[in-house]
Amino acid sequence: MAQHNELGKKGEQLAVDYLLKNGYEIVEKNYRFQKAEVDIIAKKSDLLIAVEVKTRSSIDFGNPEDFVNPKKIKLLVSAIDNYVNERDLDVEVQFDIIAVLKEKGVFKIAHIKDAFLYF
Repeated sequence: MAQHNELGKKGEQLAVDYLLKNGYEIVEKNYRFQKAEVDIIAKKSDLLIAVEVKTRSSIDFGNPEDFVNPKKIKLLVSAIDNYVNERDLDVEVQFDIIAVLKEKGVFKIAHIKDAFLYF
């Protein structure tokens, strides 16, 4: 497996651990719909949260969260819309970003709640 793939998987596991530690229930990981993938679908209270995890080993090209662009947002929205409709859920949806940065061998996590609006 390529090194960047390993870093991404590590970042996703750290994000799952972080969410569990902070009272979230993990509903699904790596949910796919057409060309889209939602890294983590979680619940907290009556809220369904679609979490995009971005992991980087440096900020030379920008912060991890800067890589969630409008095209990615559109894909995330279509995937979570399908997820909700498929399961006939009546829930409020929130989109979060968990940015994981590895600096000098130490992982730092930033949780950006309600990171973007989707309408």
